[in-house]
This record gives sequence, C-alpha cells and structure tokens, in this order.
Amino acid sequence: MHPRPRSEPEITALLISPDRELAEAFRTGVSGARIFQVLADLKNYPAPQALEIRMRQLKPDVILLDLVSNLEEALALIQAAAGMHPPARVVGLHSSKDSQAVLRSLRAGALEFLSAPFDAGTQSDAYSRLRRMIVPEPGHQGAHMGRLVAFASSKPGSGASTLAAQTAFSLQRLTGKRVLLADCDLTGGTIAFYLKLSHSYSMVDALQHVERLDATLWKSLAVSHQGVDVLPAPAVPYADPVDPARLRGVAEQARGSYDWVVLDLPSVFHPNSLLAVTDCDVAFVISTAELSSLHMTRKAVQLLQQLGFPRERFQVVVNRMGRQDEMSLADLEKLFGCGIHSRLPNDYFSLHRVVTLGQPLGGDGELGRAIENIAKNLAGAFGAKAAEAARELKPALSGA
Repeated sequence: MHPRPRSEPEITALLISPDRELAEAFRTGVSGARIFQVLADLKNYPAPQALEIRMRQLKPDVILLDLVSNLEEALALIQAAAGMHPPARVVGLHSSKDSQAVLRSLRAGALEFLSAPFDAGTQSDAYSRLRRMIVPEPGHQGAHMGRLVAFASSKPGSGASTLAAQTAFSLQRLTGKRVLLADCDLTGGTIAFYLKLSHSYSMVDALQHVERLDATLWKSLAVSHQGVDVLPAPAVPYADPVDPARLRGVAEQARGSYDWVVLDLPSVFHPNSLLAVTDCDVAFVISTAELSSLHMTRKAVQLLQQLGFPRERFQVVVNRMGRQDEMSLADLEKLFGCGIHSRLPNDYFSLHRVVTLGQPLGGDGELGRAIENIAKNLAGAFGAKAAEAARELKPALSGA
C-alpha cells in the first residue's frame, strides 16, 4: 500500500466513540499515517440536533462513528447525518469485521467501514476513496461568499429587530457594499412594520424556492429600502414547520449574492435560531437591563457554551441601558460569564421618530453612534474599508 502523498491535506473528522478503547486504538493506528485530523472527540452519542450543530461549527469532512457501543444508536445517527443539508459523510468504526454491522451501517448511509487493526495501509485506501468524494467540484473554489451576521433576543421585546435593521443600514453606509436584511421570525417579524414596507413576497417565498434562488430571483423577492435589500417576514404569520435545511439554504444562497447578510432571528432559544447561529460569522445575543432579560441572557450564554459555540462566535449586547442603571460592565460580565460587546443607551425618542418615519437612525445621536460602532467593528473585523474609521469612536456607555 502506498502512503498518502504529503502534499494532500488530511481529512478533517469529528470522532464519536463512547468506547474509549476503540477511540484510542483508532488514534494510535492512524497517528503515523497523517490521514485524519480529528477536530473534536465526543465520548457519547449526541442527539441529532446537537450533532448537526457540531457539524456546522466544525465543518469536518467526515464523521468517524463508533458502531460497537450501541449499534442501534449509531445507525440512528447515520440516518440523521444523511438527512442533513448537505448530507454528512459517515465512516463506521468497529473492533472487528462484523458483517452485520458493515451491512446495516452501509444501508443506513455510511460511506466507509473501518475495523481494527487500524493499520496505515487500510487507512490509505479508505483515504483515497473518501478524498474522491470530498474534493470540491470544479469551478466552486474561490466563489464569492458574503458575511453572515445574526441578531437574536434572549427575551422577546429586547430590541433585536431594531438593532438588526439599523446595523444593516450602517453597514451599507460605511462599506458601500450589497447588504440584505432578512426577517426570519415567520410568526412575529416586525421589520416590515418598522420600515413601513408593503411587499408581495417574504421569507416564506425564499424558503419555498430555495433551489432556484439567484440574483434575478433575489431582486423580485427582496424590496430595496435606503440602499438595503429587505426580505420581510410574511404579512400573515406562518405557523407551519420550517425545514432547517431550507433556512440554511436561503442563508447560503444569500451569501453568494450579497456582501453582508443580516438575519433578524426569533428568540435565541428557538431551534431554528440555534441552527442559524452555527452558520454565522458572528451572532449578537440581545439583552436589556431588566432582571428577567438578564436572567434569560445568562441562560442563553450557558446554552451556547454547552453546545460548544466558541466565545468569539457570539457576542452579548445589553440594550436600553440608562445612566441610572447600577450594574457595571464588570458586573454584567460576571453575571453572564463572558465579555460584553456593547451597552447601548435608552433613547426612546430617537427610536420613536425612526419607527414613525420608517427611516435609518443615522449617526447624529448617542444611540445612532453606538450602533454605527457595531457596524464599524464588524467591517473592521472582516477587512472592509471602514476598518480605519472604526477607531474614531468609542461605544456609547462602553465603561472605558
């Protein structure tokens, strides 16, 4: 057997193995061959939703799945992986060449079956077969992909929709790039109301036609407002179940057509919000200074950390803080167990004028400047031309 050429990259993998002896045998067997790069090692079979979140976070080439500990649970995970969008590739691991396990795992959707001893020669053959399956299609490399930013409240009514809309307008002003603002709250979306929009199409139409979304269709579905394309929620609440794969497909298609895609999500605890956050470059969890909102934000941060989200992938913003609020920046960070991106002032009159007129907030007031700083930080973090301008202002109520 010929070893893998050194110029070829390792196959990235998520290892799931309650049987720690099997996991150790696999790691030892492939360590010298430099074929697989294990990004994470799970010691228990995860729930299907947790598996999908892990897959979106890590984006491994394959799942290396223990078939010894509990074959039925493993087969259920293989079927769940096959139903993901796109389908996840599963390689079954076993301590022996169990013909029943081989047959059942392949029928469930596994692509490969590896059994001990995990010698380098056997792994090289498997690598060659897997590599042919995961090489990107010609013409797909270097394709344009915009940045995906999400806003989700820990408690409804915390202002996530307003912040999403105003950040989208600020990004367009600062960068001059193509920006899409998408209202993903299909039962209670308010973006169209805030912006005084009347439009025949909505996010539901995008979900139903995700297979053929292109620049031309986007122009029909989205409505332009102050330089930003807006995809509103439906005028009549849409209560039917939403396939998470379709929501993800809409976001991915949007990233191919826009430089910035800003998602206004339901509460961060909503399953579709959690799945959407996994695909985002950064997500903002919005709280207020109210005790109940602070409590829910703490729970949201704990949940995101429990699900394995890196801290740099989500940021906490505390909205509507008054000068009289007693909690300091240090108090908030201690309460949440993470850093605070921004504390935004309570500016009721400016927001009332914005909602009444359906216009962008602008940067002439304290709240407007604070939101503009969020946009500047985003643009600077991702290398946009506003990076230098981001140093001009400090966030309002930053505590600096």
